[in-house]
Amino acid sequence: MANFSIQSGSDEQTLKLGRIIGSLLKEGDVVGLTGELGSGKTRFTKGIAEGLGIPPTVVVTSPSFALVNEYQGEVTLYHMDIYRLESQSEFYSAGLEEYLYGNGVAVMEWADRWPEVLPDYSIRIQLEIVDDHRRNITFSGNHPRAEEIIASFMKGVEKA
Repeated sequence: MANFSIQSGSDEQTLKLGRIIGSLLKEGDVVGLTGELGSGKTRFTKGIAEGLGIPPTVVVTSPSFALVNEYQGEVTLYHMDIYRLESQSEFYSAGLEEYLYGNGVAVMEWADRWPEVLPDYSIRIQLEIVDDHRRNITFSGNHPRAEEIIASFMKGVEKA
């Protein structure tokens, strides 16, 4: 199992860390994000979007009411938010499972609600509020693909 933690000191650094991991993702990869309200999940996803080649001018917003926002770049990003869903059956009846196995990269906010819906190869990222600006960000995965991405991310952070 791969596990790596880093502290972000600002919104800009959180964006940059998202950009690094986004540049490592490819079609079929899945990221499960967890963290309380205001921890930076959507900001981190904006960085992932930029890392996937989605222009920084594209506004990435939390899909709380839409459930999923789709962004086109070099790789399509499916950004899901399951906070408002009451049950796993709502998750499945909304068709969200299709995005986890689609032809893009899927990022699911509030993944801790039903972690069992995530594929085994998912990367799990937890954002924890330290104070107004700092966040502890922990990356974990126990599948060879997730471990590969986390190892490459660690190297990318060292170079940045």
